[in-house]
Amino acid sequence: MKEFFSGILAYWKKNWRRILTVLLYPPVWVVILATLVGSGATVAVFLLGWEQSPIAAVAYVGTFYALTVVIVRCIKYFPRWYRSGKDKINANHYGNLFLSDVHFRTTVTLYGSLAISLLYVVMNAFSCAYYRTAWFGILAGYYAILAIMRFLLVRYVGRVGIGTDQISEHRRSRLCGIILLTLNLTLTGAVLMILYQDKGYEYNGMLIYVMAAYTFYITTHSIIDIVKFRKYNSPVMSATKRINLSAALVSMLALETAMISQFGAESGPEFRRIMVAATGAGVSAVVIVMSVFMIVTATRAIRKYKEKER
Repeated sequence: MKEFFSGILAYWKKNWRRILTVLLYPPVWVVILATLVGSGATVAVFLLGWEQSPIAAVAYVGTFYALTVVIVRCIKYFPRWYRSGKDKINANHYGNLFLSDVHFRTTVTLYGSLAISLLYVVMNAFSCAYYRTAWFGILAGYYAILAIMRFLLVRYVGRVGIGTDQISEHRRSRLCGIILLTLNLTLTGAVLMILYQDKGYEYNGMLIYVMAAYTFYITTHSIIDIVKFRKYNSPVMSATKRINLSAALVSMLALETAMISQFGAESGPEFRRIMVAATGAGVSAVVIVMSVFMIVTATRAIRKYKEKER
């Protein structure tokens, strides 16, 4: 037995580079198979309640290996894919316009976010009627207010454009700030339902990790956009990014309720209330600050432009 392990160790020292290359860069069909088997096994473990069984350990190892080879392959090939994809997009007229014209990109993004908000309104309204719970009704109202703000901005951009009339843009920004204050009332209602009626989101299996990654991405992206788009001096574009941030923060609150339900059941209801109350208060404070900032800034700018005209 000792000679057997010594032989394996000697083989590893001699061929470790080739072994790692084979393990980390397997053929594409192996990557696809490992991903399907690993994710399927992990989902089955959660659905069947096998978290404490040896099968769970095998499933976790398989999922970790699949995730590792996918990440390694992406690190190696992503720059090449990115350059190739960007060249193909630039070859198209509208694709080039989307990448090079920030005003056109903002317009397209506004239409896309409006469509998503309307979809969320329909889904939550249907869930409210089907499950007969006010929780989904409040969420439907929340996304309806977002849809109203985005519709106002889309309508303005379609009629006037971006960067052509500063006073009109500041008026739209101020109106969105006022509506955001109304949105904060809806957010308060959602937090109260989470605290006192034990409502919230639940994501089963691997879905919670996917939603966590997506939520952190949109939150980080929204914060970066707010800073980056300040240089364009367009109140409409800035209002769009602040609306996106408010939506991302509420998604973060929803993710927290799902994470506590999934991993914090042993901490007790008091821990859940403290965490949700703290996060809800933080999100509400950020939304209020953004709203007041938009209203005050827009009002001062409008007054300044009118004084110049006189």
